[in-house]
Amino acid sequence: MTEQTTGIPASELDDDDLRRELQHLHETRHDTFVNGSKHALEHHTQRTQELEAEYRRRFPYETPDDLRTRDTNRAVSGQE
Repeated sequence: MTEQTTGIPASELDDDDLRRELQHLHETRHDTFVNGSKHALEHHTQRTQELEAEYRRRFPYETPDDLRTRDTNRAVSGQE
């Protein structure tokens, strides 16, 4: 399958546009998963990964507090 991209490359989006695009993809994920074609789901996944990788590159300091992660919560509650 030939890689096809739609939209502006993530690296070319300004910060506000990157955040907005990523939020929109997260909002539409379930609908694409349930109602989209195989191609639509693959494209959605590919675009989400592209935007998420760019977001992590630009904002490495925006990581969740350890107390908000599942691993820490499980350890604190004795589930591990």
